[in-house]
Amino acid sequence: MNRANDPSRKSWVFVPNNSDFSIQNLPFGIFSEGLGGKRVGVAIGNQILDLSAVEKLGLLKNSGFHQSDFAAATLNQMMGKGKSLLCELRNKISDLLLEGSDIANKADIILIDQRNASMHLPIKIGDYTDFYSSEQHAYNVGCMFRDPNNALLPNWKHIPVGYHGRASSVINSGTPVHRPKGQQKPTDNDPPVFGPCKLLDFELEMGFITLEGKPLGDSISTAEANEYIFGMCLFNDWSARDIQKWEYIPLGPFLAKNFASSMSPWIVTLDALEPFRVPGPVQDPKVLPYLDYDGDHHIDINLQVAIQPEGSTESIVCNSNYKHMYWNMQQQLAHHTVNGCDIHAGDLLASGTISGPEEGQFGSMLEISWKGTKPFAMQDGSERKFIQDLDTVIMRGHAEKDGIRVGFGEVSTKILPTK
Repeated sequence: MNRANDPSRKSWVFVPNNSDFSIQNLPFGIFSEGLGGKRVGVAIGNQILDLSAVEKLGLLKNSGFHQSDFAAATLNQMMGKGKSLLCELRNKISDLLLEGSDIANKADIILIDQRNASMHLPIKIGDYTDFYSSEQHAYNVGCMFRDPNNALLPNWKHIPVGYHGRASSVINSGTPVHRPKGQQKPTDNDPPVFGPCKLLDFELEMGFITLEGKPLGDSISTAEANEYIFGMCLFNDWSARDIQKWEYIPLGPFLAKNFASSMSPWIVTLDALEPFRVPGPVQDPKVLPYLDYDGDHHIDINLQVAIQPEGSTESIVCNSNYKHMYWNMQQQLAHHTVNGCDIHAGDLLASGTISGPEEGQFGSMLEISWKGTKPFAMQDGSERKFIQDLDTVIMRGHAEKDGIRVGFGEVSTKILPTK
């Protein structure tokens, strides 16, 4: 039983109103403080519960976890214990933080103020796959580059389209990115040129982190998929639109995507998101049997993107929701493995750009400015068609129901000039 989701639970740790990190959340991350080493923490309110310190006090006896699992620079070793033990670990942590717990007097030993901690990339990412699973986004792009009658390519509603991305350049929130450079072809009749990207864009996405999968040659079904998903994060899959336009035929994105992708530092477990599941769209035409699924597997997560010019106030450019996805995580994982591809603990699978059906819900500047034809008016009086140097892009996300909020914090990245 997932007792940590009980909405009546309250913590002895102070949790401010509208905090992303309620006792019903308890996301995992990697932090350090001062000269101390990296280790596993759990966010609660404005604090971090130091699991290494908790284990040293003997508060996690018989949990199946040991000091080495928490005194680690990534979550991978902890995740290697599997879904059942991870679920019960979250329950035990919830019990320790529950109002009335007798460990409240050890707060100075086991709690770290988030303001005094540095957050790190939480996962050693083995492989990274990016999907293209928002129908509105695919339709918008198709309208811009083809026409509304042929916006979706023939395969789009039959398979969760994806490509293999670059794991080495996935970076933690707060890590700045230099504007990429590469070949571009400004006009059809002129030869290509080389230089800094002129059409730099964000892509509002969410990622999910896998647990250890089946052996090479075996598949994971949609019914089994939840057992192989640890949790989710916010994900900004940066895109150099002008570089991509020239290079993507015939093999798809390369330099336009591999320079950086930014992820949030807290991994919200799939268990914590269970109360926010909602029905997905009717999939027409009917999917093939291996992509069929039972139950509600879409998740209602409010998403927001802001752009903050240097020295100025931020402007909200997008309010979207993860529930707008056409293909869900279970279908994505089933498709990814149906040919026998193996997955491992710490693999990252991203949703693709998430766009809602209305203006104001589009998850990229390509759509917001409609390929640069509709500049976005910023709070400071400037305009944006795409991302400029020294802009900081901030993505936030949370699920909320019946007064319970489960959030992701934010992923924030500043764009620096080209090296």
